[in-house]
Amino acid sequence: MYQATEFLLSFSGVAHLYFCFLFSDFYCKQRKVFRKVSQRLSLRFFAHFAVKKDCTIQKLYSVYLRTIMKQDKNSEKKNIRHLSVDQIEQYFEQIGEKKFRVKQVWEWLWLKHAHNFEAMTNLSKELRSHLAENFSLPALIVDTTQISEDGTVKSRFKTFDNHFVEGVLIPTDERKTACVSSQIGCSLSCKFCATGYMDRKRNLDYDEIYDEVVLLNQQSEKVYQKKLSNIVFMGMGEPLLNYKNVLKAIERISSPEGLGMSPRRITVSTAGVAKMIKQLGDDKVKFKLALSLHAANDRKRHEIMPINDTNNIASLIDALNYFYKQTENQITFEYILFKDFNDSLKDADELIKMYRQVPADLVNIIEYNPIDAAQFQKPEEETVNEFMRYLEKHKVNARLRRSRGKDIDAACGQLANKE
Repeated sequence: MYQATEFLLSFSGVAHLYFCFLFSDFYCKQRKVFRKVSQRLSLRFFAHFAVKKDCTIQKLYSVYLRTIMKQDKNSEKKNIRHLSVDQIEQYFEQIGEKKFRVKQVWEWLWLKHAHNFEAMTNLSKELRSHLAENFSLPALIVDTTQISEDGTVKSRFKTFDNHFVEGVLIPTDERKTACVSSQIGCSLSCKFCATGYMDRKRNLDYDEIYDEVVLLNQQSEKVYQKKLSNIVFMGMGEPLLNYKNVLKAIERISSPEGLGMSPRRITVSTAGVAKMIKQLGDDKVKFKLALSLHAANDRKRHEIMPINDTNNIASLIDALNYFYKQTENQITFEYILFKDFNDSLKDADELIKMYRQVPADLVNIIEYNPIDAAQFQKPEEETVNEFMRYLEKHKVNARLRRSRGKDIDAACGQLANKE
């Protein structure tokens, strides 16, 4: 490949070929190959154009080379938060730094939440400069914040690569809960959820999920003078389709070297990925699990949640029982009531039947929050009350969860990076 590229570039039409190559899809796909030969080719380029005295092309080419070299250097920097403490220790040994510096850096990364190397003030300037030259430290930043009439705080976070994701601080007298996202967008296309109408851009890395919690905790301390008490993975995206990053984030959140929050105060909500629910059981996780059910028969669930095609109710019952057998962790059903769709007593009977087949602790009955893209409606209050009474009559531990933050599109199902 290298020889062929060099041969082509040796012809007199090299400038034309070069710029066609530069702006083509082929260049984008073969960038690594081009980078490896670019230094060798640069001398040939300059020699060629020096003979022709084409100063404009020389300057353009020189500027371009400096630009891509700088971009490549930055893109190849390792995110320092993706290193383990052992890896940082090994690196410091290689550069001749003292071992106690490892602990200092680790504390800045995960306890003190430094978002750049200059903030690490107990390190020498030389070490800070060295780290900045060799590692990256990307972090979420708060782009916009909205505060609801009921005290709910919604934040839109900006990632290092200019994507946006939302998180919500939900305050009550008893607790301060962070609702965090796991993906930028979502691929599941649930018909009642605003995020489901967005394209999934990418998964959030575990340090980005960690940053969400840190920033929401800072907001809680600033606005309510209290730390977070609970975390729910009920924001944008499907957590179990970003399995490794979600578990790694929870590991850091619950670590004494991180936020030190008990995993028992963390709930991961899933639209129902049966295989990964079983994997949670195999991994013996300590956090709680919530299933976004919303319909207790396959026909209706398929209408509003396409994931049910490959993860039907029978498979979810099997997976949830396996999860409980392995962990004995709390399981909750989430059930949004939609007018004239899943709010009848027959629907309640189907929910009761499923509830009795799974060791679920609680059924959260959730009022529907309207979104622009869907035509669902909220049931009448009496219909909701009758549904709740019927569940209670049949010994179902059910709770009616009133929405918070509806006026700023921060309630359940409304997150969509809306201005």
